[in-house]
Order: sequence, then structure tokens, then C-alpha cells
Amino acid sequence: MALGPVMMGIAALQLRAEERELLQHPLIGGVILFSRNYESPEQVTALTAEIHSLRTPKLLVAVDHEGGRVQRFRAGFTELPAVAQLGKCFDTAPKVARELAELSGWLMAIELRAVGIDFSFAPVLDLGRGICEVIGDRAFHRNPEVVADLAHQYMIGMHRAGMPATGKHFPGHGGVVEDSHLTLPVDSRRYEDLQMEDLMPFDRMAHVGMEAVMVAHVLYEQIDSALAGFSPFWLQEVLRNRLRFQGVIFSDDLEMKGASGVGTIADRAEAAINAGCDMVLVCKEFDAVVSVLERLKNWHNPASQLRLSRLHGKGRVTCESLSADPEWQRAVEKVVGYDEPHTLGLL
Repeated sequence: MALGPVMMGIAALQLRAEERELLQHPLIGGVILFSRNYESPEQVTALTAEIHSLRTPKLLVAVDHEGGRVQRFRAGFTELPAVAQLGKCFDTAPKVARELAELSGWLMAIELRAVGIDFSFAPVLDLGRGICEVIGDRAFHRNPEVVADLAHQYMIGMHRAGMPATGKHFPGHGGVVEDSHLTLPVDSRRYEDLQMEDLMPFDRMAHVGMEAVMVAHVLYEQIDSALAGFSPFWLQEVLRNRLRFQGVIFSDDLEMKGASGVGTIADRAEAAINAGCDMVLVCKEFDAVVSVLERLKNWHNPASQLRLSRLHGKGRVTCESLSADPEWQRAVEKVVGYDEPHTLGLL
């Protein structure tokens, strides 16, 4: 059974019977976990093992685990600083910042691989313009060249741990004030403005092996009448044709308020798939997932299935072996302290 185009959320720390049954539907391709699904490394390892055991090929298991404000698993995991600290370090010590970015990507990824997570939706490629609070210190830097540089190093670390990278939020969420979780953000800039700045990190990362992209629920009103995640122009003309990106395209969560103008959850899923998304996220409501599966019942896209199959994590360590690993111990010491300016010269 191939991987389908829907990634769903689950309700609690363990699978419910109806969730277990739904996960065997051929249009399901993965599960996204949240803080509500996490209690301890042991618990989440058992949960991911059960999810992976349900299908062949295994369902994808993902999480948002960037560090700073967006880190779903806390107890038993390293508290990762927000990546904006890497940008601050870059301004005074770029070589150190690059080394720390690679180490941060590795540490984030290796800890998640140890509990069976295939990938985190990272790195953030948005620009830290100081405009959008929901992005804020999740962005590496204001300068797109620096964002691309640090994100590349971060991805190298992820790859070393056996994890693919997902850049977000294409084509750039940093130029709007509004939070797309709560309302529809509108960006009034011209395409030429985005091309020179916000698109640059996505372009660079597409050419150095980034495996996936997540699309923003943002309307770029001077460029296209459809939100980016539901726009053939953005997904097919720009991302596929101009940037020559060959990886997986994810929607952002279809239940977010920013996407509400597109219609019902099922309408949104159909529009996103038709625009060019390979996989759509429905993160909370069980009934919403069911409605999406019914709407997409005629879906068939071998190219998407092939792209999705490349997102499985590679290799595997255990939490026990990781905690005894001197490399992990050194990484924790360096990464936890890198937001303290007086330590930068010691790394």
C-alpha cells in the first residue's frame, strides 16, 4: 500500500481504536504529533512504533520541533534555543554560527530519530523582519543570504542524523503582521520584491538537496488571487518550474483560520492537491480527516507517492545509546549555551 496524500493528527498519548482503523486507509500517508501526544521518550517511542507497524511502507511520522517557542517535546529532550540566536552569533562570528547551526540540526534530528520520528518540519526559511510575531525568533536572520547559509548548515546536520529537511513557509511568511493560525495575512509586495529577498533561501535550499517545503497560508495580492498554498502559480510555476524544486510540497494545517476563505476542510484539501501539494495536513479534528478522505477518494498520483516515500528517516539510535554517546553530550553542552554571548569564543 503506497503512502496517501493526507497527514492527520491524533488526539492523545495513545492511538484510539477509530484512529488505528483510519490510519490504514490508503489515502493516509502520515501522522503529525503535538504536545498533546507527548509524555516521555518511552511513551512516544511506543507510539511511533505502533504507527509504523500499521502499514508497509511505514506511515510517515512528523512533528514541529524547531527549538525556542516551537518545540513539541520537552521533558527528556534538550531545550533547543530559538534559531534567531544563531543569526545573532553570525553577525559577530560567522564561522562559529555555521558550526553551531550544523550541530543544532544534528542534535534536534538525532533526538527525534531516537524516538522514531521521521522528520521535523524544519528549518524555517522565513526572514526575520521584525514584522510578524508568529515568526519572530523562529527565523535565523533578516538577511536572506544569512538565512540560506545557516539553514544549509542546519540541514547538513539533519542529514547527518538521517532526517530529511522541510523548509517553511514558502514563499515567505516574514513580510506580514498577521498570524495565519488566526486570520488571513495579506502581503502587498510585488513578485520582484519577494524574488530578491524572501524567495532566495528557498531557491538556494532547493538546489542543495532540501527534500520538502511547507507552503504559507498567505495571500500575495499583487501577484496571484489565490493563497499560496492553493495556487498553481506559486506551486507549479514558481516552485516547480522557476526554482526547479523536485521534492515534496506540504500544505500548512488546513484547519488554520488563514485558509478558511477557501471553503470547507474538504474544499481546502481538494484545492491544495489540485494546485500542486503532495500532502495536506489535517491536524486536529477526526471528522475533518474523514471528510477529506471522502473528497479525495479518486486521488492517484504516482509522482507524489514516490516523492513521499523518500521522507522516511534513515538509521536508528536508541535513547539509551544516545545518552551515553560523547558526541551527543558535547553537542548538548554547546547548543544549550550558544545564546549566551560570553560562551561564543569557547565553542
